[in-house]
Amino acid sequence: MNKNKILQKDYTLSSLYYQIKLPLDLEILIPADDPVRLLSAFVEGMELSDLYKTYGKIKKNQASPRQLFKIIIYASMNRIYSSRDIETACHRDINFMYLLEGKPVPDHATIARFISLHFSKCSKNTLAEVSDILLEIGEISGKSVFIDGTKLESVANKYTFVWKRSVTKNCQKLFEKISDLIRECEVLYGIQIVYHDQISLHTLKRMRKKLYRIKKQEDISFVHGKGKRKTPLQRSIETLESYIQKLKEYIKKIHLCGTRNSYSKTDPDATFMRMKEDAMLNGQLKPAYNLQHGVDSEYITWIDISAKPTDTGTLIPFLKDMEKHLSFRYQEIVADAGYESEENYLFLEKNGQSSFIKPMNYEISKTRKYKKDIGKMENMEYDPEKDSYRCQNRKMLTVQYQRKQKTATGYLRTVTVYQCHECKGCPFKEKCIKGNNCKTPMEKREKRLYVSKVMKQKREENIKRIISEYGNQLRMNRSIQAEGSFANVKEDMNFRRYLYRGKENVTAQSVILAIGYNINKLHHKIQNGRTGQHLSILLSNRYCHLFPIAFCSDMGWIEAGYISCPSS
Repeated sequence: MNKNKILQKDYTLSSLYYQIKLPLDLEILIPADDPVRLLSAFVEGMELSDLYKTYGKIKKNQASPRQLFKIIIYASMNRIYSSRDIETACHRDINFMYLLEGKPVPDHATIARFISLHFSKCSKNTLAEVSDILLEIGEISGKSVFIDGTKLESVANKYTFVWKRSVTKNCQKLFEKISDLIRECEVLYGIQIVYHDQISLHTLKRMRKKLYRIKKQEDISFVHGKGKRKTPLQRSIETLESYIQKLKEYIKKIHLCGTRNSYSKTDPDATFMRMKEDAMLNGQLKPAYNLQHGVDSEYITWIDISAKPTDTGTLIPFLKDMEKHLSFRYQEIVADAGYESEENYLFLEKNGQSSFIKPMNYEISKTRKYKKDIGKMENMEYDPEKDSYRCQNRKMLTVQYQRKQKTATGYLRTVTVYQCHECKGCPFKEKCIKGNNCKTPMEKREKRLYVSKVMKQKREENIKRIISEYGNQLRMNRSIQAEGSFANVKEDMNFRRYLYRGKENVTAQSVILAIGYNINKLHHKIQNGRTGQHLSILLSNRYCHLFPIAFCSDMGWIEAGYISCPSS
């Protein structure tokens, strides 16, 4: 062999011979039970009309939108998320070649544009179609949905943040400077600006117009550069222009924040949240999204992206969005304590849905410390006829007044205030009345209870449902299925950070993960003969999982009993 042939771009020139190997059909080389075959058959059964509508013209000599959709889903099934890595896999992996069906390999820019420009426009409609197919083939129940949320980091710079509180504070300082400038201009130039102590951008523009009119009338020329003296009018106009620009900047930032407390400059849709994955162990805030999963029969049937750091305010938007897209409606909503609120209870009741939400105090109320706390409302006797509570010292707490409280979501709830007027000299006072930061001395303080009667009633009704045998089964399945979906996404699929900016693109990437997760789940269920199973069986009212154990004796291995895992 001529060694000089090695230094050629065409590496086949250095080969000693060519050999054609059969078979040439790639499909023959792929095992019959490979999940790529299931993915291809599943996607072929989908309509994908919304995806095709995003294209003006489709070239015949390139991969079709359906083929590109198969590629990105199969890539997520195999923990490949970078568009460049997907392109490399299409060149080297026989399964990706099988999905391309002989079409040229799309480059990384084409794959990235497909996600951000096309699939992002119809991602939720596509997920709804997948869920409808799973319902049609009997893989999901369409009755109970298990909801949970997690936080995933954004691709945004973690140090380029904007805080709403800081912007509002600076904006207030700017208004004070503007007020001083207006008063100064009224004295210097004899102009009058009517603003009634409410300065707006329109007020400043009117003032600027008047100042420029004075400049024209007096034929004043503005100077610039070193060694030149500016007139008072020029200084006033330049100061005013800087204030106008600064005010525009503050207004834009407050508008971008909206109801949020912060946002990132490099990804304005991302909100700074406290993450569980805290590598520095200092409670560092990171730009992130709150990803909500709705799981049915181990499949992710719906997702939603929220900018809220807590789950309480995400339930109603999640259910409304799900009802808007899905062809069926869930009757049983199962969620953890983070979703409990009076507003959520009333919404589910009005919507004709049953709530299986664990109360916030459900676990702590079982502890000995909680049961012995005489200051808790739950540990006091309640007289429904007199609408009063009786404390440890047998004194009455009667209704004083009612007041309205507005939650962070804008919901108004009615709170009834109960108060005892016989707390003087009570031996249980220090144990009953809490709060060390109160300025009122302990001897002058009286016991008060703030009770939402609606919340109390709905919580009691909800507790009756969740402590039943069926309720225990649903709560067990929520722990397994909803939390298990996040475990799969973060650990098995190794996805912990979004690669795209903007809520629309982040939603598209979340849907890709969900569909890939569903295809993998369907594949494993088919291969293990578990198709059509919706709920895990509750073996004990006390325990979620029971695992058989054995121990060794003189007679050999003997089955001894079960290891139990407590339910959540």
